Amino acid sequence: MKLQAEISREKQEIDIRRNEGRVSAEVDGRTYDLEVSEPEPGVYLIKNDGRVHEVSVSPDAALSDVFHTHSRGGDFTIKLTDRKRLRGVADADGDTDGPAEIKTAMPGKVVRLLVAVGAEVVKGDGIVVVEAMKMQNELKSPKDGIVKELRVAEGSTVAAGETLATVE
Repeated sequence: MKLQAEISREKQEIDIRRNEGRVSAEVDGRTYDLEVSEPEPGVYLIKNDGRVHEVSVSPDAALSDVFHTHSRGGDFTIKLTDRKRLRGVADADGDTDGPAEIKTAMPGKVVRLLVAVGAEVVKGDGIVVVEAMKMQNELKSPKDGIVKELRVAEGSTVAAGETLATVE
């Protein structure tokens, strides 16, 4: 998954690959082989070169692509942008060619499906509600269209970046 992270107005390109309990992260050309676990919601243990770093992550209540982090290294606000998702946007009205995938930004639990397959939606309509770190986040349709697929059910657990629904 290729992302752009903005921390303190500095942008960095990030490429993350998961393989079971390990994560390979390339940040601006530097590669890190990490072991990552989530002992409790929103708290991550990151093992790198024999050292363990504990990082707390919480989503911003108003902005779905912004996260607040806390660790011994300090507190940071991070804006994550999925470059691939941006390429699919055709214009400011939110129309896209082909299907638009609705994905989670963080791991969590599906607490409510707001639509059914076949439902007509307009840009901004709620599709699914995911609880992450004791906060409920409504994921919205990025475009006008019809819900073609729901890949989750209420009560299911989802991973960060997982596709939950498709709108065409």
